[in-house]
Amino acid sequence: MKKSTDDLKELAGYLASEEEEKDFFQELALLKAVFRRQIQKLFLTGKYDSCSAIIVIQAGAGGRDAEDWAAMLLRMYQKYCEEKKWLCKILSQGLTEGGGPEGRIGIKEAALSIKGDFVYGLLKKETGVHRLVRISPFSAKKLRQTSFAQVEVAPQLSDKTSPLNLRQDDLKIETFRAAGHGGQNVNKRETAVRLTHLPTGLIASSQIERTQIMNKKIAMNFLLVKLAALQEAQKQQEMQDEKSKMRQKIGSGKKRTADFGQQIRSYILHPYKLVKDHRTQVSVSDTEAVLNGDLEQFIEAEIKCLV
Repeated sequence: MKKSTDDLKELAGYLASEEEEKDFFQELALLKAVFRRQIQKLFLTGKYDSCSAIIVIQAGAGGRDAEDWAAMLLRMYQKYCEEKKWLCKILSQGLTEGGGPEGRIGIKEAALSIKGDFVYGLLKKETGVHRLVRISPFSAKKLRQTSFAQVEVAPQLSDKTSPLNLRQDDLKIETFRAAGHGGQNVNKRETAVRLTHLPTGLIASSQIERTQIMNKKIAMNFLLVKLAALQEAQKQQEMQDEKSKMRQKIGSGKKRTADFGQQIRSYILHPYKLVKDHRTQVSVSDTEAVLNGDLEQFIEAEIKCLV
């Protein structure tokens, strides 16, 4: 790192042409990116921050618009992964029928596996409700619509690294024919796997691989993620319950409910263009860039909040 900096300083003293100047600024941009990654890693010291991650996106209130919004979020994270050179793969997705003037296909729920260094640490604060305001593409009267989608980010855990212990008796294992792409081998054999955790009713499935063994492994990982998320949600709820009890004891009388105001980020496409994170107050007017995966400003702001 120091050698690269020294080389750039030396190069800056010998710039004699536009071509050399162009090379200098390209090297400078690369060095800035390296510095940014190193600084990020300094603050990502959580137990699972260095792990890969799984993102689960669920359509919320808003009907077909919400399902379309969930599909837009899935694409946004895929684009971000491409920019970061991370390997991402869709584990499962519940597609809806096409609709609107463009025949847009939405999703009810999708799970995205993302592999790379510090993926979970960088993306964990994306967890929460994401709100979209726009002119609905499904409205013949061109009405403005507000839609919501829930994003959950969890570290990728194997049965060896997970703190959770799964008993075989608690699992219901089903196999079926895959319905998605993948060729004749996928569609004609029962390679897809669905796991049901009987005590909680949580379900995880995979049909993207060509073998039942690989799909079972992916489904098990996905199930561990869901169980970890459920455990964390229960922990947070217990904390909220305790806070509520304390407020009642001191007679504050104030109550908080999970409603319209619980979104972590708003994406406004009409009547003006703005993406605003309600936790860090970071705002970006280039909504198209954000929806095409430019999330760095939001993620860096969240990391600074950890300091």
